[in-house]
Amino acid sequence: MVDPIKKTPEKLVNKLRIGIAGLGTVAQGVLHLVKTNGSLMSGRTGVELVVQRIASRSAKPGVDLLGAVFSTDLHDLVADPHVDVILELIGGEGLAKDLIESALAANKPVVTANKAVIAAHGDQLLAGGNVPLRFEAAVAGAIPIIQSLNQGLAANRIDAIYGIINGTCNYMLTVMEEQGLAFDQVLSQAQELGYAEADPAFDIDGIDAAHKLTILAALGFGTSYDFSALYVEGITQIAAEDIQYAKELGFKIKHLGIALRTDAGLETRVHPALVPSSALLANVNGVMNAVQIVSDAAGETLFSGPGAGGAATASAVLADVLSLGESGLLDSVGAVESNDRSLNQAQAAAVAPGIHRVVMDDIASACYLRIPTVDRPGVFAQVASALSAHSISIEAVIQKEQSSGDASVSIVILTDVAVESVVNAALSELAALDTVAGEITRIRVAPTH
Repeated sequence: MVDPIKKTPEKLVNKLRIGIAGLGTVAQGVLHLVKTNGSLMSGRTGVELVVQRIASRSAKPGVDLLGAVFSTDLHDLVADPHVDVILELIGGEGLAKDLIESALAANKPVVTANKAVIAAHGDQLLAGGNVPLRFEAAVAGAIPIIQSLNQGLAANRIDAIYGIINGTCNYMLTVMEEQGLAFDQVLSQAQELGYAEADPAFDIDGIDAAHKLTILAALGFGTSYDFSALYVEGITQIAAEDIQYAKELGFKIKHLGIALRTDAGLETRVHPALVPSSALLANVNGVMNAVQIVSDAAGETLFSGPGAGGAATASAVLADVLSLGESGLLDSVGAVESNDRSLNQAQAAAVAPGIHRVVMDDIASACYLRIPTVDRPGVFAQVASALSAHSISIEAVIQKEQSSGDASVSIVILTDVAVESVVNAALSELAALDTVAGEITRIRVAPTH
């Protein structure tokens, strides 16, 4: 009987010497995987990883550096002739961008987990050169979504990308649904568990997800890396009652990144959305991420897995490193120009001819509206009349009795599809009614493709 693990010939093992910038959670995850799974990796790929040098602002005596040289100067990684590949794991834009640029200029390939620097400077960093820059770990943690777009789905025209790409938001919305807790309670719980930072704005305001969608849109649709082109909205306005009302209407609320090809052009937006309860994305819960891609030949494909954490992100970082090693990097950067230059140029993705970014005011969607009103006869007729005046049809309504102690009663409406600018005008008119007792909550319904 043939051992399936040994069904392929042994590969010639070559050493690949890595330099790591940073010594945080992800860098420690990389060190742990090299130490525990190094033999497994070399057996599969023919690449033996050697941690040559580490640079960080401060030493961490309790961390096993695997014999690497340590310094506090990031540019020691670039200057060291024995470093073949640099892993940028410090985050942020300033120092990280400088390091990436210096490394590429010195003919040293770079692997990064930094979604912010790629989303903001991807066109510049990827343009023109033949030195590889890889960033699988920048989007959706351990999910190989960038490899899937660049290679697995390379024969397809991509029509839509829908992503749950921030674990903090997904965790919070899941707990609000399952436990009926208020937003602030769940945020405190997420911070205690380490799922949310002390300053959670980057996650709950949608910025993290928008960085990731910028990258996915560039790769999937051949656009520039233009973070400023996205409409971005977080989850701070979502209340536990919204989640319950959505459930009554047959939906779950998820925070989505959406990149959608339409007749008008490309929509790129990040915001909470109502997703049908039966949909695959609706059932991705907790800190898990998921990206659903709709393409012409492959149809709908769903990629799901842990989207953050040291081990998951380190897994994606090392996948890029090993891929570079297998591609022929050890023979010199110039020897892999034909292979990796084309990938860099595909990732840089000069704006595709004819593709137009649709501004948010021109996007059409169905909407969930929760309207706090005074408990008075004729209020619903006023609300319906205001929507009708803007040709917005009502698909479903929930109107509860006023509870004791409540100053207002909510009217919940699910509208038909309407253009954003029209809905905005209708909401302004509704907000001006003396019977509307507070801020109106609007959540868009996720598009179907």
